[in-house]
Amino acid sequence: MAERENGVGEFFAGLIIGGMIGGVLGVLLAPQSGPQTRAQIRSAGLELKERVNETIAEAQEKAEAITADARRRAEEILTEARQRAEEIIAEAAKKAEELQANLPPVIKAE
Repeated sequence: MAERENGVGEFFAGLIIGGMIGGVLGVLLAPQSGPQTRAQIRSAGLELKERVNETIAEAQEKAEAITADARRRAEEILTEARQRAEEIIAEAAKKAEELQANLPPVIKAE
Protein backbone atom coordinates (compact mmCIF):
# COMPACT_ATOMS: atom_id res chain seq x y z
CA MET A 1 0.00 0.00 0.00
CA ALA A 2 2.87 2.37 0.83
CA GLU A 3 4.36 1.77 -2.61
CA ARG A 4 1.07 2.64 -4.21
CA GLU A 5 0.66 5.89 -2.26
CA ASN A 6 4.26 6.89 -2.97
CA GLY A 7 3.72 6.26 -6.70
CA VAL A 8 0.67 8.53 -6.68
CA GLY A 9 2.67 11.34 -5.08
CA GLU A 10 5.46 10.91 -7.61
CA PHE A 11 2.94 10.94 -10.44
CA PHE A 12 1.40 14.22 -9.27
CA ALA A 13 4.83 15.77 -8.75
CA GLY A 14 5.84 14.74 -12.28
CA LEU A 15 2.58 16.07 -13.66
CA ILE A 16 3.07 19.44 -11.99
CA ILE A 17 6.72 19.77 -12.99
CA GLY A 18 5.98 18.65 -16.55
CA GLY A 19 3.15 21.15 -16.80
CA MET A 20 5.38 23.96 -15.60
CA ILE A 21 8.19 23.10 -18.01
CA GLY A 22 5.81 22.65 -20.93
CA GLY A 23 4.02 25.89 -20.21
CA VAL A 24 7.22 27.93 -19.93
CA LEU A 25 8.74 26.41 -23.06
CA GLY A 26 5.55 26.91 -25.03
CA VAL A 27 5.37 30.55 -24.05
CA LEU A 28 9.05 31.25 -24.62
CA LEU A 29 9.15 29.61 -28.03
CA ALA A 30 5.99 31.29 -29.31
CA PRO A 31 6.57 34.14 -31.78
CA GLN A 32 4.99 37.01 -29.83
CA SER A 33 5.92 40.41 -28.49
CA GLY A 34 7.35 40.88 -24.99
CA PRO A 35 4.15 42.19 -23.36
CA GLN A 36 2.09 39.38 -24.90
CA THR A 37 4.63 36.80 -23.74
CA ARG A 38 4.67 38.21 -20.20
CA ALA A 39 0.86 38.21 -20.10
CA GLN A 40 0.81 34.64 -21.31
CA ILE A 41 3.43 33.61 -18.72
CA ARG A 42 1.38 35.30 -16.00
CA SER A 43 -1.77 33.52 -17.20
CA ALA A 44 0.02 30.16 -17.35
CA GLY A 45 1.39 30.74 -13.84
CA LEU A 46 -2.07 31.47 -12.46
CA GLU A 47 -3.49 28.40 -14.18
CA LEU A 48 -0.67 26.27 -12.82
CA LYS A 49 -1.24 27.66 -9.33
CA GLU A 50 -4.91 26.71 -9.61
CA ARG A 51 -4.01 23.18 -10.75
CA VAL A 52 -1.55 22.79 -7.88
CA ASN A 53 -4.18 23.94 -5.38
CA GLU A 54 -6.70 21.48 -6.83
CA THR A 55 -4.14 18.66 -6.68
CA ILE A 56 -3.30 19.52 -3.08
CA ALA A 57 -7.00 19.56 -2.17
CA GLU A 58 -7.52 16.17 -3.82
CA ALA A 59 -4.49 14.73 -2.04
CA GLN A 60 -5.76 16.05 1.31
CA GLU A 61 -9.19 14.52 0.69
CA LYS A 62 -7.61 11.16 -0.15
CA ALA A 63 -5.36 11.34 2.91
CA GLU A 64 -8.34 12.14 5.14
CA ALA A 65 -10.32 9.25 3.64
CA ILE A 66 -7.42 6.86 4.17
CA THR A 67 -6.97 8.09 7.75
CA ALA A 68 -10.68 7.72 8.50
CA ASP A 69 -10.69 4.20 7.04
CA ALA A 70 -7.61 3.21 9.06
CA ARG A 71 -9.17 4.64 12.22
CA ARG A 72 -12.40 2.72 11.58
CA ARG A 73 -10.49 -0.52 10.99
CA ALA A 74 -8.42 0.00 14.13
CA GLU A 75 -11.60 0.54 16.18
CA GLU A 76 -13.12 -2.64 14.73
CA ILE A 77 -9.99 -4.64 15.59
CA LEU A 78 -9.92 -3.18 19.09
CA THR A 79 -13.59 -4.03 19.64
CA GLU A 80 -13.05 -7.59 18.42
CA ALA A 81 -9.97 -7.95 20.66
CA ARG A 82 -11.93 -6.72 23.69
CA GLN A 83 -14.77 -9.14 22.97
CA ARG A 84 -12.36 -12.03 22.57
CA ALA A 85 -10.55 -11.09 25.79
CA GLU A 86 -13.87 -11.03 27.66
CA GLU A 87 -14.74 -14.46 26.24
CA ILE A 88 -11.36 -15.87 27.33
CA ILE A 89 -11.76 -14.38 30.82
CA ALA A 90 -15.26 -15.86 31.11
CA GLU A 91 -14.03 -19.27 29.95
CA ALA A 92 -11.13 -19.15 32.43
CA ALA A 93 -13.47 -18.22 35.28
CA LYS A 94 -15.81 -21.07 34.35
CA LYS A 95 -12.91 -23.55 34.25
CA ALA A 96 -11.65 -22.29 37.63
CA GLU A 97 -15.11 -22.79 39.13
CA GLU A 98 -15.32 -26.30 37.67
CA LEU A 99 -11.89 -27.21 39.03
CA GLN A 100 -12.72 -25.78 42.43
CA ALA A 101 -15.98 -27.71 42.55
CA ASN A 102 -14.19 -30.97 41.70
CA LEU A 103 -11.42 -30.60 44.31
CA PRO A 104 -11.53 -33.15 47.12
CA PRO A 105 -12.30 -31.76 50.56
CA VAL A 106 -9.24 -30.79 52.56
CA ILE A 107 -8.65 -32.88 55.68
CA LYS A 108 -7.80 -30.74 58.64
CA ALA A 109 -5.02 -31.97 60.86
CA GLU A 110 -5.69 -31.70 64.56
